Amino acid sequence: MSRLAQTHGLTDIQQEILSTVRDFVDKEIIPVATELEHRDEYPTQIVEGLKELGLFGLMIPEEYGGLGESLLTYALCVEEIARGWMSVSGIINTHFIVAYMLKQHGTQEQREYFLPRMATGEVRGAFSMSEPALGSDVSAISTKGVKVGDEYALTGQKMWLTNGGSSTLVAVLCRTDEGHPEGTAPHKSMTTFLVEKEPGFGEVRPGLTIPGKIEKMGYKGVDTTEMILDGLRIPANRVLGGTTGRGFYQMMDGVEVGRVNVAARGCGVAQRAFELGVSYAQQRHTFGKPIAQHQAIQFKLAEMATKVEAAHAMMVNAARKKDSGERNDLEAGMAKYLASEYCKEVVEDAFRIHGGYGFSKEYEIERLYREAPMLLIGEGTAEIQKMIIGRRLLEEYRFQG
Repeated sequence: MSRLAQTHGLTDIQQEILSTVRDFVDKEIIPVATELEHRDEYPTQIVEGLKELGLFGLMIPEEYGGLGESLLTYALCVEEIARGWMSVSGIINTHFIVAYMLKQHGTQEQREYFLPRMATGEVRGAFSMSEPALGSDVSAISTKGVKVGDEYALTGQKMWLTNGGSSTLVAVLCRTDEGHPEGTAPHKSMTTFLVEKEPGFGEVRPGLTIPGKIEKMGYKGVDTTEMILDGLRIPANRVLGGTTGRGFYQMMDGVEVGRVNVAARGCGVAQRAFELGVSYAQQRHTFGKPIAQHQAIQFKLAEMATKVEAAHAMMVNAARKKDSGERNDLEAGMAKYLASEYCKEVVEDAFRIHGGYGFSKEYEIERLYREAPMLLIGEGTAEIQKMIIGRRLLEEYRFQG
C-alpha cells in the first residue's frame, strides 16, 4: 500500500473490500488494460470478475441482494479500478447511477423488479441525458414522451451513452408536457423513463436503435453510443417514481453522486500516473545518475504527490458528506473540478518524466495521457462545476446589507 491517498477511519469491512479490489486490479486489470485499450476491446473477462466480487451491487441495499455499502466505499473502489483502467470504472459508474436513482426515487415495484438483478450484474444500467445539440444545457432537451393511452411514445435522439450497447436498462430523460401548463419552467416538465432493451447494436427493440460505437481519442473498451428513439412505446409503470415532471431532480441527484465518482476516477488515474513517473525516474539514467536525483525531476514528483493527496482528500470529504445525508453539491463540484484538473496535470508531468518514451504506445503513460481529458468534460465540464460552486457559495455567504 502506498503512502499517498490513504483514507482514515475505515471499518474492517471497508478495508477488506478495498484490499480485495486493489488485488484484483493489480492482477487482472493492469496487466491487460493497455492491450485491450489499443484494440478498443470490451473487457468481458474483467466485467465477469467484478460481477463475482459483487461490485455491481456494492451500494444496492442488502434487502435487494446487494452489499449495502456507502458512497465512500464505492468511491474508493472506483479510485482503485480507475488506477487500473479508467474505462472499467465507467462501465460500473453508469450502472451504479441508475441503481442509485432507482433506490432513491423508484416505486416499490420498480425497486423489487430491477435492483436484485442489477446487484448480480444480470441487468446492466446506462443513463441518458445529453443530446447532439445541447451540451451542458440539460434544460434544453427536445426528446419527447407523449401519452398514448396507458403508454408513452418516446421520440428523439440521445448522445454520449456510456454502456449504450452493452446495457439492458437505460434511464432516459425526456420532456413530457401533459399536466404542465404553458410557461412551466423547462426543468419541471421532464420525466425519467426506465427503458429495457437487448444488448447490442442496431434496432434493439421496435422504435429503439443504437447505431454503433462512437470512435474516441481515449476512454476506449467501454462502448459510448448514440440512441435514436422513434415512437418507442413505454408503459406508464416505467416512469421512474410513477410521477411525471420529476425527471430533472432525479437525474441531478444521480449526477451529484456521479460527480463524486468522476472525482474518484481522477484520483485513481493521477495515482497511477504518479506511480509510473516515480518508478521510471528511478530507473532512467542521464548524466551518470538516475533522473530522480535531478532536482528538476524531484520538484515534479513533489508537485504530483501533493496534487494526488489533495484531490483524494476532497473526494473523500464529498463522499462522506453525501453519506451523512447532507447536501453535497458544493463539495462534489469542488472535488470533481479539482480532481479532474489535477489528474490532467499529474498525467502530463509523468508523461514529461518519461521523455520520448512517453509518446510510445509501449508505455502505459501514453494511454493515461489520452484518457485524462475525458474527466475534464464528463459529468459536467469544469466551467459548469465553477458555475455550481459559485452559485452555492453566494447562497452560503449572502451579503446581509
